[in-house]
Amino acid sequence: MKICIVGAGAIGGYLGVKFSLAGEDVTLIERGSVVDVIRKMGLKLIMHDGTEHAVKNVKVTGNMKEAGAQDIVILAVKAHQVESATKDIRALFGPNTAVVTTQNGIPWWYFYKHGGEFEGRRVEMVDPNGAIAANLDVDRIIGCVVYPASEIAGPGVIRHIEGDRFPVGELDGSESARVKTVSEAFIKAGFKSPVLPNIRSEIWLKLWGNLTFNPISALTHATLVDICQFPLTRNLAAMMMTESQTIANKLGIEFRVPLEKRIAGAEKVGKHKTSMLQDVEAGRAIEIDALIGAVIELGKLTQTATPHIDTVYACVSLLAKTLAEEGARLKAEKIQSAA
Repeated sequence: MKICIVGAGAIGGYLGVKFSLAGEDVTLIERGSVVDVIRKMGLKLIMHDGTEHAVKNVKVTGNMKEAGAQDIVILAVKAHQVESATKDIRALFGPNTAVVTTQNGIPWWYFYKHGGEFEGRRVEMVDPNGAIAANLDVDRIIGCVVYPASEIAGPGVIRHIEGDRFPVGELDGSESARVKTVSEAFIKAGFKSPVLPNIRSEIWLKLWGNLTFNPISALTHATLVDICQFPLTRNLAAMMMTESQTIANKLGIEFRVPLEKRIAGAEKVGKHKTSMLQDVEAGRAIEIDALIGAVIELGKLTQTATPHIDTVYACVSLLAKTLAEEGARLKAEKIQSAA
């Protein structure tokens, strides 16, 4: 099966190695110097237990036209990168190509095939210009929620931290032949990938944590366990989660996990830096609008007050603006004691 992964970062690279090891015909779409590194050295994956896997002669290109038509396209870039990543995406399409979206947060397509009073409404915070919707036919999309945590350990090297679940689902909730094919491909590669009847519920379940822990960690430079064990930030996370749960409930979403259990789950991950904190430390652009701004947008649509989310959004947005304008990164470093 021809599988194209757009973005060879922490998740894209992880998928690239696993699908390649499973015997799939994998092509990575990436930019910059990493293309040459992967062409020369291949990709290396270090699993959480120390096991190492390497794949050589990986196909990688920055030109989608060069990659050609695919059976499955996996969008593995971050939400704020989707617009640029989909500019030429039609070059990857054959008649039946499915596009699997893996972004954290509320996707631009949330209300497509949703039903109800907001049916067909574009989430403007995620796709303000409508460019994504124009370039990517919604009928090709299969939703996916990414639970594994991984990080870039070096050029062409991915370190897996934990997790192996990639649940998938059609936007209309149907159990189509193509969503089963996508699920089977993930399972063949060694992942858990159930087909869900309501992928939006799963999106909210993961967002519940990303919405809160990611920006709090970026602002405080604290790990998940630190945030959860410090009473003030634990309470802040709970208040943000309560506000978002109210929005989700108004949109017909029920959470299968109680709020305190969700926080406890984050606490168990331990001294893990969220992806947003990693981006702040590395000086990369951070995901804000899909994780936080879009929830505020949905709060306004459903007439739900979000004071705690609003406050954190304002602070982390200013942090992102400052770092971008200064071309800077921000990392806590130990002070060397005087001799």
